[in-house]
Amino acid sequence: AVTNSVANSLAMGVATLAVLVASSFLVASLKRFIPNEVRIASYVLIIATFVTLADMTLEATVPNVHKALGAFIALIVVNCIILGRAEAFAAKTGPLRAVLDAIGMGIGFSIVLLAMGSVRELLGSGTLLGFRVLGAGFEPWVIMVLPPGGFLTLGIFMLAIAWQKERRERRAVAGRA
Repeated sequence: AVTNSVANSLAMGVATLAVLVASSFLVASLKRFIPNEVRIASYVLIIATFVTLADMTLEATVPNVHKALGAFIALIVVNCIILGRAEAFAAKTGPLRAVLDAIGMGIGFSIVLLAMGSVRELLGSGTLLGFRVLGAGFEPWVIMVLPPGGFLTLGIFMLAIAWQKERRERRAVAGRA
């Protein structure tokens, strides 16, 4: 819902990357001290701490973007990517590998957010980073800056990926025949 502009997408991506890296490092560093019975609660607490720091940092450095992101920053805590990486990878490996994994996952997540934000801002406003890209005659697609525009954009991305995969598989089959 919040990736309706490049600036918002970039801020959300950087915040998520920072939380992912910091929480993965801490989880990997403390894994032998966290009892199995409370590991998920501990991971959520660690992630929530870093989300709070990211939220405060955004509020102090870019208040306009922080205001636009609103409650979505707090939702990073329940982001399955972060909790999933803490449980599936960081808790089973050393700090260096956990941080490298978190950087890769965070960059990938940020790229997707940036792609979505770029498409949505371009079609929803005719701008990129606030600079008019499409001519004055362009009629903005209002739905693209609304939350359903995020689902529409994601659906189009998924359709394009599935189409490309299907096309690649057809070529492979035709090449073997």
